[in-house]
Amino acid sequence: MMEHARTTLLEEALEAWTDARTGVIAELENLAPEDWEFRPAPETRSVAELAAHILEVAEMMVGELTAPEAGFGSVPFEDLLERHAGALRAERDRNALLEALRSTLDDGRDRFRKAGEIHVLGSIRRFDGELGTRLAWLHHGIAQEEYHRGQLALCARLLGRVPALTKRIRGEEA
Repeated sequence: MMEHARTTLLEEALEAWTDARTGVIAELENLAPEDWEFRPAPETRSVAELAAHILEVAEMMVGELTAPEAGFGSVPFEDLLERHAGALRAERDRNALLEALRSTLDDGRDRFRKAGEIHVLGSIRRFDGELGTRLAWLHHGIAQEEYHRGQLALCARLLGRVPALTKRIRGEEA
């Protein structure tokens, strides 16, 4: 991986996204393959569905935030997911999802860097119809991944496992 100076707002945000995504991947890898069908409650996503959701929403985020003219309020949510993550939406295989989470992070960072910091500081229409910067919405996407990372850690606890981050903090094998 090419080194990038963390001296710009964009690089700092990409570093935060990398940390969030690698944390999500660690939590998913911490769960056994048979755990991927676990649901904390009947109406919630399974672990596999949660992994796919994280992937789909991130692909939508990257696609909309790096496009020259785009906006979240211009198209219904489901249509945006289909536009940006259509080929990935049916994926539920553990290994394929883990690989896609890795590769789309690399691709997404490249796309943000190609778009550039000036572009990311520009405005985009948010889901609520208001204007916001693309950078703020990149941080919104990072927060979304961290939120789901917490759900995955809770799934681990409910399955009697120690979450990956707890293992890392303790200096245990993750």
